[in-house]
Amino acid sequence: MIVLVVVLILRNRRNTFATPLERATFATLHTVALAAPALREGLSHNSAAFALPYLRQLLDTCALTMTDNRGQTLAWDGDADQHEPDVRALADQVISTGRQQVLSHTAIICDHPDCVVRGIVVVPLETDGAIVGTLAALTTSTAGPVLLRATAEVARYVSSQLELAELDESRARLNRAEVRALRAQISPHFVYNALTTIASFIRTDPVRARELLIEFADFTRYSFRTAGEYTTLSDELTNIERYIRLEKARFGNRLNIKLQIAPEVLSVVLPFLALQPLVENAVRHGLASKPNGGTITITAENAGAECVIIVEDDGIGMDPARLTDDLDDAHQSGAHVGLGNVDDRMRSTFGDDFGLVVDTAPGAGMKITLRVPKFRAGIRV
Repeated sequence: MIVLVVVLILRNRRNTFATPLERATFATLHTVALAAPALREGLSHNSAAFALPYLRQLLDTCALTMTDNRGQTLAWDGDADQHEPDVRALADQVISTGRQQVLSHTAIICDHPDCVVRGIVVVPLETDGAIVGTLAALTTSTAGPVLLRATAEVARYVSSQLELAELDESRARLNRAEVRALRAQISPHFVYNALTTIASFIRTDPVRARELLIEFADFTRYSFRTAGEYTTLSDELTNIERYIRLEKARFGNRLNIKLQIAPEVLSVVLPFLALQPLVENAVRHGLASKPNGGTITITAENAGAECVIIVEDDGIGMDPARLTDDLDDAHQSGAHVGLGNVDDRMRSTFGDDFGLVVDTAPGAGMKITLRVPKFRAGIRV
């Protein structure tokens, strides 16, 4: 009984702890947070329709609407949609002048018997200095300084989310461009050798040639796919196994591979073609010039919130300073361009803390470590 009384006292204190100002602040922040995900998708009919009800709560107006940069209505939330022509006319002025427009109650003409609109405020939505649309608030009271400022602040918030959406899209375009560049880099170095190797088996071992041709088709189908910027570790490893089988047909027993993969990390999501370039780099720069060849070891370990992947070879290695110079000039020389590409995409996707870590020295092989967060918002296959 005593415990129950204490619990009730604490619960009552917790419920009355927040001041009215604190509760209002929390409610505002919560409402803003609910509108953000849609706006981060960019300005569209769907994003406007999703965000407007939350934004209207902030302004407490009878209606709120958004238009695109041509003055076309994207969505309308609330009543008084009979004033859509007025809003579009004001939106055209905002888009042409870049300045907010106000329609006072004395200038509003409406034949609707129950119309309560006494003011309309239309403000621009901007990204990178360009007007991409407008936000319009319809109010039942005079459009005074408080509403003007509040509408402008909400528009500024919407604009900031739209700018973040453009940054996300720019990053996505950059990632897609880098993947295309990587595919172009794979093509001349690998395709010619693979086809030449397959051709050498056509007369001597046609069954082997057929098997290799199927492997090559599956490899290229995966490498040149257009679906998505990301893949799973499982799919990436499957494609690496195809690549190694094709290279082993060329190098024979000079090339070996070991896989040490923790089953629980097979579903980890990482940038598309993040591992194959590292393996190709090990073959071309580490083992191809070594008389007796060597072994590539791929390890994937579970490390709490991360997956740690290591691609290691026992090849000829190189001077770390030279590797740094090669990576700086990779866009011109083509040397180790795959490493630089993967490093850029890992940093772009997960942050600068997730770039490649390379350990190498002449005669000591090369070890490349990359860490992949198991869960990251917006990163999915």
